[in-house]
Amino acid sequence: MSGTSTARTSNPSAREVVVTGIGLALPGVATYGDLLGPLPGEGGFDPATGLSGREMRHKDRASRLALRAADSALHDAGLTDANATFTGVADSTAVVVSTNLGNVDSVCEATDTIARAGVRGLSPLGLPQTSSNVIAGWVAIRYGLRGPNLTVCNGVTSGLDALAWARNLIVAGRAEAAVVVGVEPANDVATKLLGQQSTDAAVAIVLEPADAAASRGTRPRATIAGYARTRDLTAALPSAGVTEEKTVALWLVDEAGAGSGQLLAATRRIDLEAQLGPLSGALGVLQCAAAAAHLESDATGNVLATAGGPRHDAAAALLLTVPSQ
Repeated sequence: MSGTSTARTSNPSAREVVVTGIGLALPGVATYGDLLGPLPGEGGFDPATGLSGREMRHKDRASRLALRAADSALHDAGLTDANATFTGVADSTAVVVSTNLGNVDSVCEATDTIARAGVRGLSPLGLPQTSSNVIAGWVAIRYGLRGPNLTVCNGVTSGLDALAWARNLIVAGRAEAAVVVGVEPANDVATKLLGQQSTDAAVAIVLEPADAAASRGTRPRATIAGYARTRDLTAALPSAGVTEEKTVALWLVDEAGAGSGQLLAATRRIDLEAQLGPLSGALGVLQCAAAAAHLESDATGNVLATAGGPRHDAAAALLLTVPSQ
């Protein structure tokens, strides 16, 4: 199913939810540490070879990108064995996908076929690709994940909203882990809709309760400390837990945040879209990966990720901190 996000704030008594795995399928970016810049601009994921193979047949481009990123993230989290078989608790592992363009190429292809040849012209193999939840479905099928499964298609805030939904599922006891995927494809249909060249981008984040990660001996990369989705950034920041007492060392912004004047004026800012091109639903999840890279480094202070603002229907903010020891 697809959904939207409403405002959520941090709850000190809730389970601490941490990032335990990160995977990228992003041309020109080899590791998530590269996201802190300057970007190498070469190497990393190669769509020409990475999106081919028998296991990629009969799947749209976004689903193939998502599968590559999820594979890397689950391996990074220590949740797959040497045969890439999932070793976690499949019944309680959720999949949450953020995408705004997703399988639009499959949908347009199906509608063109209907217009040209009627419904009898549709291929039984291609029709499932028109489902709005097909990407999350393929990730779940590949690893046998039977927890909650949903897609967030929520505009510019979609990636941050997806992380918040996954965190809520874990805090509420609906899931014991979650694979959060932000993905957008580069194809002719997406480029036509955007009015500019689209970007092949997929990133996957594995979220788990801190105690579960500790019991597996897994090193957490970052803690999701707070989140809010409100009408503007001025209201979103305090609702997400940004205070004078919690120093923000890095602010991951989009174009709206980049022009936010005196808001956290002294904080270092990184606009990933300015370096990589349009990221849409992948942006917020990619910001989380960059935040983890910062928190793993010798740098001090928390990381704030934001998206949306005056030109959009809402703004979202996600605060990430160093995991408690």
